Amino acid sequence: MSETTRLAADASSGDPATGLRAVRALRDLADRLEDLQVGNARNKGWSWHEIAVCLGVTRQAVHKKHARRAAGQGGD
Repeated sequence: MSETTRLAADASSGDPATGLRAVRALRDLADRLEDLQVGNARNKGWSWHEIAVCLGVTRQAVHKKHARRAAGQGGD
């Protein structure tokens, strides 16, 4: 069983400690994937608005969260 599959199963555990640890790990994974894909989109010339639409947030929210990292990579 892959780590992600195990985490998904653990997230629905009846044991709150197991479930909450899995939720935290999945949140961390989702954050890392978001960082990766926002960087990918910016490197391909996407606007903050286009990224925000895909993420279901405002342009301001996605810019505030990712602009500093993107600027360090030449993406802003």
